[in-house]
Amino acid sequence: QVQLVESGGGLVQAGGSLRLSCAASGRTESISTMGWFRQAPGKEREFVAAVSRSGGRTRYADLLQGRFTISRDNAKNTVYLQINSLKPEDTAVYYCAAGRRWFPTTHEYDYWGQGTQVTVSS
Repeated sequence: QVQLVESGGGLVQAGGSLRLSCAASGRTESISTMGWFRQAPGKEREFVAAVSRSGGRTRYADLLQGRFTISRDNAKNTVYLQINSLKPEDTAVYYCAAGRRWFPTTHEYDYWGQGTQVTVSS
């Protein structure tokens, strides 16, 4: 089993930045891809970004490229999501996920965190 704990969310003004962290524990050697998703009120959970085991490959949701940067520190078993130029529409619960496959689809991720709230005020 793998446990994921997100942190770094909060209330921020539009135009600001946040760095979310997700610390993994347990059988972390089984993890390949780690990703970030978000879910806004009344909307479905959507993919934000993912990073390969080595950190050398990344993928982003098409509409979010440019303001979001995912990175990974395997020595700390932690994945990060840097969000710049925050907009009110970025308000959501952000979830970390870990998968044993190479860039799995949303439903193929094996482990999920509890989420961290990001609220962007205008």
